[in-house]
Amino acid sequence: MSEKILIIGGGFAGLRLARTLNQKREKRITVIDKVNHHMFQPLFYQVASGRIEPSNISFPFRKIFQKSKNIQFRMTDIVKIVPEENKVISEDAEFKYDKLVIATGCKTNFYGNEVLEGNAYGMKNTQEAISIRNHVLMTFERLIIERQRSDDGDWNLVIVGGGPTGAELAGAFAEMKRDVLPRDYPKMSFKNLNIILINATEKPLASMSTEAQDKSEEYLKQLGVILMNNTRVDAYDGENVTLHDGTVIPSNNVIWAAGVTGNIIDGISQEHIMRNRYIVDEYNKVKGYDNIYAIGDIAYMETAEYPQGHAQLASVAIAQGEHLGKNLLKTSAWEPFKYKDKGSMATIGKHRAVVDLRDFKFQGRLAWYFWMFLHLMLILSVRNKIAIFYNWAWAYINKDSSLRLIIVPHKKNNTEQ
Repeated sequence: MSEKILIIGGGFAGLRLARTLNQKREKRITVIDKVNHHMFQPLFYQVASGRIEPSNISFPFRKIFQKSKNIQFRMTDIVKIVPEENKVISEDAEFKYDKLVIATGCKTNFYGNEVLEGNAYGMKNTQEAISIRNHVLMTFERLIIERQRSDDGDWNLVIVGGGPTGAELAGAFAEMKRDVLPRDYPKMSFKNLNIILINATEKPLASMSTEAQDKSEEYLKQLGVILMNNTRVDAYDGENVTLHDGTVIPSNNVIWAAGVTGNIIDGISQEHIMRNRYIVDEYNKVKGYDNIYAIGDIAYMETAEYPQGHAQLASVAIAQGEHLGKNLLKTSAWEPFKYKDKGSMATIGKHRAVVDLRDFKFQGRLAWYFWMFLHLMLILSVRNKIAIFYNWAWAYINKDSSLRLIIVPHKKNNTEQ
């Protein structure tokens, strides 16, 4: 009888695991996710800044597994794991398993500040990226109508977090201010529009090399981004950002890119959770359980090379998903997971990027082309690759795009007739 494997989460880790096990008749796979598509998160910032359409980086699971003989997909939200009964409970149903793999990834970390969470925008899924695009574009529409009567907060676009997401967003919006807005609104000056990047460390991209940090800071300043290093945000009430030193910045557009936290599901003992991630051994098995595994951002694996756990990166998630899949197919002893760091990169505007490889670091135009090529190759379908390449090529030549659509959910009138 075939073994039933349940995978919760279709991000980089869960999808790679499923594809590794695809067409293996001895394994019956069910992938469960609360949305019906896989999302290519590294390009969310381009959706938020109107450079590419969300459909170009979103891939329906049913299309991905359309020809699979052993994988099925269910769209629902898992709310509880019951290990003693080998089942999980969702909002709609219960699912039994022989082996369970948790690949639920991360969400934006607001550090328990509910007011901040209610007012700032995170960017960890397609819906949030679209919401940022809508909100920022609506601000520009309001500015053209109100002109001098406009709220000061409309003129400050604040991004909190100096990692790759924050730096890439700041660069994209700075280029929009310089190249796009003057053409969209020819009778209006945007010289007073401020793109502000608040960074808690001494330099942006703190996880990368010194060369990358220095160059990224130089690039951001070249683009006119107001960079506030060694600065922390204490509060945001929807109108004012309050910094740790008491400084107040009025803003109606605050994007929070200052950290992530794991999507924990109820049911696993708290003693097996560290820093909101499941503690796993070198085979990605969750501590204290014989048939439950965790991979990707949600997995906390201590090794000699990574005593504080692996970085929560797509490359780690992909490697763990593929490695666990290969182990699950073995009839002999399993191989422990060993991560080979291939490097990291970030782009901060046209011809401005930084790349840290294991033995080689470079920046500038070559790094920018390298970043574009690698991300294009990681896109799943040929159709999407072509669409993204077309958008990038058009923007490269014209410094523009036609994707600045404001699309808000339609609300039905439920008034009784």
